[in-house]
Amino acid sequence: MLQVRSLNVSYSALQVLWDINIDIQKGEIVTLVGSNGAGKTTLVSSILGFTKASSGNILFKGKEIQGEPPYDIVREGLSLVPEKRELFSRMTVLENLTLGAYFRKDESSTDEIFHLFPALKEAKDRNAGLLSGGQQQMLAIARCLMSKPEMIILDEPSLGLSPKFVHNVLEAVKSLNDEGLTILLVEQNVRRALEISDRGYVLENGQIVKSGSAEMFLEDDAIKEAYLGI
Repeated sequence: MLQVRSLNVSYSALQVLWDINIDIQKGEIVTLVGSNGAGKTTLVSSILGFTKASSGNILFKGKEIQGEPPYDIVREGLSLVPEKRELFSRMTVLENLTLGAYFRKDESSTDEIFHLFPALKEAKDRNAGLLSGGQQQMLAIARCLMSKPEMIILDEPSLGLSPKFVHNVLEAVKSLNDEGLTILLVEQNVRRALEISDRGYVLENGQIVKSGSAEMFLEDDAIKEAYLGI
């Protein structure tokens, strides 16, 4: 569904991504593992069209999307749940959801959203800025889903959440995947992310240095030492 081929990205004279190659098949959850500063956010930004690559290709459903503006990429069916959520804090939950469906002109998905996230239904008339951190993350995911994507990228969805909400959010991610949604997951809670994933990639210093099944990652001594605290 998503293929990144020989992608290089630079900021002025500083190159930050080097010959990135990743493949994500329809129906998979794939986790991107890497320390702070490894280039994960730059890669996500490049895929969604916020950052222009120096060279390489990004194919979504077989179509080149490298160079397309973000709103056209969303129309193609690829959406982002950004790090730090980026909600409209002074707008209500329902208004945030409505904005998520802005180009589809279809608000019928709210019933499905409220079924997936009952807490949002109870808070639909509250301003997003008044929600708890866990509720805000659920809203960020829900707003993304309002565009009816075929694939989503989640950038650090458990950032700043309590263990209870981390569990709830990642369970929701797994549930969405069970319903057929393809997911690229960039997540600091590496163990839990890999437990719900099919495969993973390790990004270090702007380069993919390892790839394989989630099971292999969970059993890899180097991965456990570097990212799982074992």
